[in-house]
Amino acid sequence: MIPARGGSKRIKHKNIRLFDNIPLIAHSINTAMKSNCFDAIVVSTESDEIAAVAEQYGALVPFRRPKALADDFIGTTPIVQHALQALSELGANPTSCCCIYATAPLMSAEMLRQAKATLLADDTVDFVFSACEFSFPIQRALLTDSHGGVVPFDPESIGKRSQDLVKTYHDAGQFYWGMTNAFLAPQPAVFGPRSRMHLLPDYLVADIDTEADWRRAELLYRLLQQESA
Repeated sequence: MIPARGGSKRIKHKNIRLFDNIPLIAHSINTAMKSNCFDAIVVSTESDEIAAVAEQYGALVPFRRPKALADDFIGTTPIVQHALQALSELGANPTSCCCIYATAPLMSAEMLRQAKATLLADDTVDFVFSACEFSFPIQRALLTDSHGGVVPFDPESIGKRSQDLVKTYHDAGQFYWGMTNAFLAPQPAVFGPRSRMHLLPDYLVADIDTEADWRRAELLYRLLQQESA
């Protein structure tokens, strides 16, 4: 399931803007198809324009997302839940589902296959999501005070060596595999003890929210394409 709303603010029409000559969402659709992990690739959107592009590249758009689930304040989980419930009403009841962001051009089919295998190999695992190690210890982060001075975020850690600090990770914002019953739970714990991280190197991670993010993602994508050529 690929969520793609039409009202992006910082980058207009982000999900269908051309990225390497095809709409950004098409990269996610193509990678999902290439993975051979799915019975169906469904796009959840309130936009007729995005729906038309998604269908052009082979995805299904069997329902429209309600406007109430298409504003700036709605998280991903309610969108996945709505999609699963809408599909159930249409007679489709998958046992597992993967939410793939439309803004993941660096994602590969192999990542999806490996993460799915992790999910299905252990019945104590409900979710597997893409993640990345922070490139610098967050315990040594700095803040500015009200006078413009500098203060450590964690005074106890600021003087420690990097190798003496615990490793920390962040959501890579590419995909979230999960069992359907876990997604539909009253309070799904995607970042909980029954979840596992599929770790990626930082050069395969790009959060695309600004024009600078877009440019960085394009450069990384081109380098990766050259490397695989």
